[in-house]
Amino acid sequence: MLINTIPPININAKQLLKNFCFALTLVVLSSCDLDESPPFLDQSIYQDPQSAEAARDGVFAALASYDAQERRLFVENGFSGLFVTRRNGNRLTSQWNANLFKLKPNDDTDTQGTWSGLYSFITRANTVIENSMYDINTTDQDQIRINAVVGQAYFARALAYFKLTRLWGDIPLWLNVPDENNVNKAVSTSKEVYAQIIADATLASQLITDENATVGYPKGYAANMLLAKVYMTLATNPSLQEDGKSEMDYWNLAYVEAKKVEGQYALVDDYATLFDGKNENTSESIFELQISKDAANSQMGRNYSPWKFKAGAAFGWFSVAADVYDTHAATYPSDPRLASTYLHEYNRIDNGSPVRVYPTNASRNNFGSAFPYFFKYAEKDTSNSNQFNSQNIIVFRYADLLLMLAEISNELQKPDALDYVTAVLQRSGQVPHAGYLGDQDSFRNAIMQEYRFELLGEGDDAHNNRRRGYAYFLEHTINAHNNNPNFKASVDIQLNDVESEVMFLQIPLNEKNTNNLIN
Repeated sequence: MLINTIPPININAKQLLKNFCFALTLVVLSSCDLDESPPFLDQSIYQDPQSAEAARDGVFAALASYDAQERRLFVENGFSGLFVTRRNGNRLTSQWNANLFKLKPNDDTDTQGTWSGLYSFITRANTVIENSMYDINTTDQDQIRINAVVGQAYFARALAYFKLTRLWGDIPLWLNVPDENNVNKAVSTSKEVYAQIIADATLASQLITDENATVGYPKGYAANMLLAKVYMTLATNPSLQEDGKSEMDYWNLAYVEAKKVEGQYALVDDYATLFDGKNENTSESIFELQISKDAANSQMGRNYSPWKFKAGAAFGWFSVAADVYDTHAATYPSDPRLASTYLHEYNRIDNGSPVRVYPTNASRNNFGSAFPYFFKYAEKDTSNSNQFNSQNIIVFRYADLLLMLAEISNELQKPDALDYVTAVLQRSGQVPHAGYLGDQDSFRNAIMQEYRFELLGEGDDAHNNRRRGYAYFLEHTINAHNNNPNFKASVDIQLNDVESEVMFLQIPLNEKNTNNLIN
């Protein structure tokens, strides 16, 4: 297990957010090298709100690292069944298309990096939790600020474990800071991990209040939204449920948590502005990562901008499966979200020559032209020649919360389910299609597709596709792709359908090789 700790930081609170990465010097320890004493374990640091907030910066800097951000998104999107990659050339047989994107993952540097990055995030959160004192009933302003830091550390740990157990299932559950006598841990069941996520997120929601929240960091509402996502997952996975609780119990719990967030945020008027890099921490943002070109904490614009779209390097790592685009365009032909999500025609920045891929180039004769580029995370400034960019990454946003309420309300047969969908669609000038006007099953299938139309590529696709179980994943993602009339064996990935292989990633070999408690 890779373990990161953080040294003390003295930084004015006004310098937070965009430039916190400059303040960090990381000590990276592995399970075979723990001779150094973790330097950020002085409890006195957490008695001063400014120092505690600097430590909080270090926690969230870990989530904005290359492993926990770029690689995590690559893995989450690649394992969804909705994407292909042009990484390392336009090849159907590339190592990623033949493994992770095919839903037949092996042990690669991206899954290893995602695992290590998220556990580093957890270790930093554990450092804050282990060395801080909180007082929910305090009226002291300094303690209120410290409470927020502790609550955000609990939220961070809950979020990291939610991402880890969704991808890997049973995983090691670290709730303390490792030391030379405690460097290995056996796996806990996913059920145990979810119980801890609930405990952490519940406490986070109590510790972070409007009074002590800071722009750019999660409020208590982010913890409520996380809890709603967890309860939705447990509702349709009996093996994860607490003894004595039913599916309907969990849908009701999800409804209670989601309703706490309703009305606290608002959709922005123009969907495209969520991804243009010019609007940050908007009314729709519930939690977003603060990215800075100067802090060099994101290469998203380089990795995810289409080839030759901008002046600097542009690798175009993500393209969207043609059937995913076709379904969106057929459902909402006039949807402005299409232009913000997919790019299929542009002029090369170096020589002005046109680049046309599917659907502008409808032939799909070769891999390079067979798919639209995924456009949300592209650098929109085509003159940008920098390797790093400054577009914030939204983790939770209000449109997702409204779609969650629509799904939950449908399961509970509440009369307002359609209202939530309508609110999201109105922003894009659309109306609910016929699938929403049928029975409960029809609405359910429609809302599961709606997550893709609204939120494609933002980190939840792999989980949403699977959280209703293997049979639903097989029918609505795997077979829907493999049996699509537009499928061409010469360019399209034939998705794997073996249940034991498609539902979870394998624990990385480097973890197994250094952790003698994992077989």
